[in-house]
Amino acid sequence: MYALVRVEGILTFEELLAKHGRGHIGCDVCKPAVGSILASCWNQPIMDASLVPLQDTNDTFMANMQKNGTYSVVPRIPGGEITADKLIVIGEVAKKYDLYTKITGGQRIDLFGAQLHELPDIWAELIAAGFETGHAYGKSTRTVKSCVGSTWCRYGVQDSVKMALLIEDRYKGLRSPHKLKFAVSGCTRECAEAQSKDVGVIATEKGWNLYIAGNGGMRPRHAELFATDLDDATLIQYIDRFLMFYIRTADKLQRTSVWRESLEGGLDFLKDVILHDSLGLGAELEAQMQLVVDRYECEWANALKDPEKLKRFRTFVNDKRPDPDIHFVQERGQRRPIMAAELNLIPVIEEIA
Repeated sequence: MYALVRVEGILTFEELLAKHGRGHIGCDVCKPAVGSILASCWNQPIMDASLVPLQDTNDTFMANMQKNGTYSVVPRIPGGEITADKLIVIGEVAKKYDLYTKITGGQRIDLFGAQLHELPDIWAELIAAGFETGHAYGKSTRTVKSCVGSTWCRYGVQDSVKMALLIEDRYKGLRSPHKLKFAVSGCTRECAEAQSKDVGVIATEKGWNLYIAGNGGMRPRHAELFATDLDDATLIQYIDRFLMFYIRTADKLQRTSVWRESLEGGLDFLKDVILHDSLGLGAELEAQMQLVVDRYECEWANALKDPEKLKRFRTFVNDKRPDPDIHFVQERGQRRPIMAAELNLIPVIEEIA
């Protein structure tokens, strides 16, 4: 399906269905799969009228739905680097909307407890302060973790933060069969844990070592050393090729680790394709990646400019009332969702005849 979309330049689900489908309107399996493929190929805003019906719940509202029906807000913090001013903005937004805040393992700050109608207002404030969406809701690039590298650390041999920023800026918004996590460590002490990521980069005295197809999760997998002592340009070239080859050939919802283990020919075959261009696809894979990079636009910034798209962000069709069935309790100085055993804490409002 990916090949059909790419080769024939198919831009919509309706066009794909007309050319290669059976006339049905699509199901909850094929629609998100096609949505992911279209985004990986053409990187058009997922909230466009022709694309939004293909998205799952999180992508539909560009936020992760939580257990009590509220949503999380996750601004991008490239490489974990953030200014004091931006930290203050996050704190001010969290206080204004009474959001639970949590520092994540990917060096970001999550804001939990936002109701649907609050999302546009929250994102308007964050974007005005220079933030972008962190795509925590999508099967896409999530984070690029980094240590402080040679700038501050006495053991660092390369500037890991600078490289992390370069990588995150290039691949932000990239849609793929599953989420993608990156890391860059400034020396072999590996403080950024690059060898447990889909793409890991570790500094050497001569450049960078590239590791691929690692992950944590339910079945952790150690990343494999793929290439050594690379300069900056070659490192990015190989990552471009690796990611696009994965996107082209992986099954839906397949992590790089599972894809790599099922790849016929194993690591040697993958090295031949990516490093030695054995299939003659190198330039094409790089051009595909560049198209996605060039078309990047913060999805929330795009939505905020379009009144029609903003109509989706309401609990009730006709107004911006909050959801009356969402309740919180205070714990450790912040609010959290109320549990089933705590329902007796909800105040009873008697109707006046």
